[in-house]
Amino acid sequence: MLRVIAVGDVHANWPAFWRALQSAGLSDEDGNPSVRLLSGSSLVLLMGDLVHPKTPEDYARISGYRPFDDQNKEHLKAAADNQAYALRKLREFSFRSGGHLKILLGNHDESALSHRHRLKSGAHLQHREFDPSAGGTPLDPELRAWFLGFAREVVIGRTHFAHVGPLPSMSQYDDFFYADQDPRQWFLARPELVAECGWNFGVYGHNLMPGGIRMDRQHRFAMIDALECGEYLELRFQSSEDLDTPPSVRVVRF
Repeated sequence: MLRVIAVGDVHANWPAFWRALQSAGLSDEDGNPSVRLLSGSSLVLLMGDLVHPKTPEDYARISGYRPFDDQNKEHLKAAADNQAYALRKLREFSFRSGGHLKILLGNHDESALSHRHRLKSGAHLQHREFDPSAGGTPLDPELRAWFLGFAREVVIGRTHFAHVGPLPSMSQYDDFFYADQDPRQWFLARPELVAECGWNFGVYGHNLMPGGIRMDRQHRFAMIDALECGEYLELRFQSSEDLDTPPSVRVVRF
């Protein structure tokens, strides 16, 4: 049996992320991979958007500046340094996991690499901390190389994992992506897309679920950008020889 722990968008909420892994029995209190993870019976899958806190208060928490000013270079450096430290810890954990942790590339992660699109939080605060043209501190070469290795989708049998949704175009963060309404609305307006793409089940992030993970059992997908609600998704594939069978799925609160 394969157990997959899918964790929604982190957005620099590292305390919640590490609590989720400890709750799942996959990390100890010091941030070391557990025997259960190293055995290969469990897989951790992060849905992307590791960077860019969601709110001004989250920026204040990680930077130590209240209020946080996205025009102040000292504030930006503090936010970048805090995130870079946490990312290096995750990178080390990933390398030590024996390949049993996989990370999807979110649009915020891509923005931190390319700076082609300067994104904003819901409070209209601009995510400038990794953009040197805006006074930020760029990701160091090791973190950049690591980010560039993130997948745009992961497929286990006929179960699909992607940051945004089931269409390949939803994983290309170009001008069309930001102009199109589908990335924000597909799960409400076109929930049949998962089945039309040939998947037995789909797991996606990107769209904030303030009430907790949204399960659409009729259309066989879950929207799991709900880490701040203290939830992750657990999928169990009963046979490693028959991964095409839909997994059993449950929401876990930690």
